[in-house]
Amino acid sequence: MLSFSAIRSSGNRAQLSTICRLLTTSHRYQSSSFTSPSSSSTSDESGRNGSLTNKDDPTRKTRGDSNNNKNSSIITDAEIKKSVFISQSYDIFTNLALEDWLYRHFDFNRHHVLLLWANDPCVVIGRHQNPFTEANVSKLVDKGITLARRNSGGGAVYHDRGNLNCTFFTPRERYNRKYNLNILTRALFREWAIKAEINKRDDIIINEKKISGTAAKLGHPNAYHHCTLLVSANKLHLGEALVKEDANYISKATASVRSPIRNLCDVNRSVNVPQLLSAVGYEFLRTSATELEDGGSTQTMKQRGFQLINPTEKWFPGIEELRKEFSSWDWVLGKTPKFTVEKDLALKADNDKQLKMKLAVEVDKGLMSEITIAMPSGERLPVVSQLQNKPYNEKNLNGIIKALKLVSTDNVKQAINSM
Repeated sequence: MLSFSAIRSSGNRAQLSTICRLLTTSHRYQSSSFTSPSSSSTSDESGRNGSLTNKDDPTRKTRGDSNNNKNSSIITDAEIKKSVFISQSYDIFTNLALEDWLYRHFDFNRHHVLLLWANDPCVVIGRHQNPFTEANVSKLVDKGITLARRNSGGGAVYHDRGNLNCTFFTPRERYNRKYNLNILTRALFREWAIKAEINKRDDIIINEKKISGTAAKLGHPNAYHHCTLLVSANKLHLGEALVKEDANYISKATASVRSPIRNLCDVNRSVNVPQLLSAVGYEFLRTSATELEDGGSTQTMKQRGFQLINPTEKWFPGIEELRKEFSSWDWVLGKTPKFTVEKDLALKADNDKQLKMKLAVEVDKGLMSEITIAMPSGERLPVVSQLQNKPYNEKNLNGIIKALKLVSTDNVKQAINSM
């Protein structure tokens, strides 16, 4: 777990005193802390302690690009408190459920929250993505890497305990992606003098290599922006996991933009997840709620500090049902946009020659809804198979291919009707 002792190891005495005071007064939430559930319409969206007087210092005061409207001016910056929540779970489905629970139930009007969390090995795809074009799904199973679908848009990412995940919660009218990303780059500079940049895609990069991707969910009244920070992720597993399976996929699902990546520990060997958690959390607390203005320790002491969060039913009523939904086949695979997968086949003729055919499988809501084969003559034949309307996966696809390869082209018409 991301424990108190892990945070303590990275802080100075003043920081330790602050955390002790805040954690000892942090208890289970009372029901009055939350608003009732809201139905919402949504859209997706190298050294240490560098000099802060340097002209390149990213921690200097700048204005963000918030979408503030008249409602946001009703509450002053001084009235908004901040908390850093640290999830004590490494289960991707539990953390997605926690994120969604806070988005649905919490009142962020006077209380902005940064949720920090990490996961055991998993691949997380965007809400509108096709897992089979983003990852080698069968290899994930073999390697014990979990496949998950989040509730926001964006591309596929690999998580393990070498990642730190950050979710910034605010009311919709105070959603400000650039503000959040600057919190992260300022933390890297303040703690390790690492100069990171924010590119046009809102990725955080160092020397053109990506250390953080980003996505968001905008609703009413709440919104969140979440991103990853690659610290010491297993790049071998990452590379193997985020490779699509060997087939031709025809899909209109959102496709990920591939980018070269880099771990922060490769930039500065002293960077680790517990220290980064502490650095990012303090940068968030010491910064004004609506502008990138550094208030230092004075601002930090006014906030609600770090709080260890146990994402259980006792703390968050209804979270177990949310976890069940996020981990269900219907959500992870059944939500896949309709697509077609094609495979070239070489079937033997009675004269021992090889004739090329093409198998096409249409997949709708994760199920193989239509299976056809294109004959050498150009004729397309429907395949009547016991596997029709079964879940699409590599095993079932290979079952169809294996059956077809056992027969000659002259007998395909009979064979496909007996599969």
